[in-house]
Amino acid sequence: MTDAYGRLLDLYREIHDLGGIMGLLEWDQEVVMPPRGVAGRARQQATVAGLQHDLMVAPELGNLLDEAAAALPESDDPWPRANLRELKRRRDRAVKVPRRLVAELAEEGSLAQSAWAEARAKNEWPLFAPRLKRLVDLRREEADAVGWNTERYDALLDEYEPGAKAAEMETLFTSLREGLVPVLDALRGAPAPPTDDLWRGTFAAADQDRLGRIVLETMGYDFTAGRLDASTHPFTQGFNPGDVRVTSRYDEGDLQTGLYASMHEGGHALYEMGLPADHTGEPAGSAISLGIHESQSRTWENLVGRGRPFVGWLQGRLADTWPQTFGAVAADDLYRAANVVRPSLIRIEADEVTYNLHIVLRMEIERALVGGDVQVDDLPGLWREKVRRYLDLDVPTDRQGVLQDIHWSLGLFGYFPTYALGNLYGAQFHAAARKHIPDLDAQLARGETSGLLGWLRTNVHGPASLYPAEDLCRRVTGEPLSTGPFLAHVRAKFGDIYGVAL
Repeated sequence: MTDAYGRLLDLYREIHDLGGIMGLLEWDQEVVMPPRGVAGRARQQATVAGLQHDLMVAPELGNLLDEAAAALPESDDPWPRANLRELKRRRDRAVKVPRRLVAELAEEGSLAQSAWAEARAKNEWPLFAPRLKRLVDLRREEADAVGWNTERYDALLDEYEPGAKAAEMETLFTSLREGLVPVLDALRGAPAPPTDDLWRGTFAAADQDRLGRIVLETMGYDFTAGRLDASTHPFTQGFNPGDVRVTSRYDEGDLQTGLYASMHEGGHALYEMGLPADHTGEPAGSAISLGIHESQSRTWENLVGRGRPFVGWLQGRLADTWPQTFGAVAADDLYRAANVVRPSLIRIEADEVTYNLHIVLRMEIERALVGGDVQVDDLPGLWREKVRRYLDLDVPTDRQGVLQDIHWSLGLFGYFPTYALGNLYGAQFHAAARKHIPDLDAQLARGETSGLLGWLRTNVHGPASLYPAEDLCRRVTGEPLSTGPFLAHVRAKFGDIYGVAL
């Protein structure tokens, strides 16, 4: 490979390392930082973000990128071409954004996250609203700097799902909603619907933490390369394949909350741990999109974690931990209780059928907010209107409404649609995996996940950013992304559980 290419990768590794430092600062703030550290942490993040931006937009990097592209030899090795493609895409975006704005976004995001945590704990929206207003203004400014053709939201959506457009997402989600509404209507009329009472009781957080560790290890999570902590909002932070940390959140009255949060974040972590170590620190060595990333979290949380085979294995672990509660519970009853379809106020506790409605309402709100059609002061009332429309529920408090998610406090406008994309990609990948692993159900029933994880390592994790998300989907499944596999999964699974024809 050319000298310019080697020097280019050396420069980019410095950018990557600064990103890891930024991630460590974020993890520390959410997990262990004392409350009075907020102002200093915000300045630290602004400094690191500015340094990272300086390296990305430096003329030296641009010149090396041009030289390396011009001298790129014909080769069967796909990595150099993918590295140049990904680096050019990121640099083209970065050079349009002023350094001042990059630093200010980092600082305000840190301050807003702290304000959100306090507002959520106290259920006081006014504690967060001023910080959110500033973040919205900054993200609008960023979108305008990056540039957009049809609508401002596209410029932000592209950061998380490269190439995605809001209009395309709307079309896809409309198809998804039209497929789900009849399912939901039919399930509401089921003669003997399951209940989730089996999951409710008294479960000490320490016991839930121990269970989470057992389940994560069973999934393939390596605790010599990670750790599990508690946080206000569950998240995953990956610095490199040898250091990928997860957090969960425990409800001592409802076991599902912490268990499935741990499995969700564990799915993210397995993706990060499975990225090719030989290409750590390279532009194409990271995840290709948040939609693909969410496909992994949703796969382990729902397709595995709430699937009949794995729940059968899980029942034994629950009986070991809480013998009086779960010792006499039949695995099939636990499976039905893990798959109750009922509109919920809280997104991360939503079932597979109604979850995407949570994403639709969030996308509609933030799309209008970024576009300037609504303002921050409108959000609590607008949230209540959307929840009533899509979920037929009344929102009693802002903690259960507009304050429930951390994303907006971090300025992550455009992130939410990737959750729904993850459901679609995940179902499509899982259908392909089942064709290649005929005894997958039998393996999962024994708590053996290496077959599925190995398939994902080869087909999804290992390629990292070699291919754009849509191309990866075609390579793995032979088909473009569609709502078909997800809707087929939902109809088959919940028709069986509820005893209705779907």
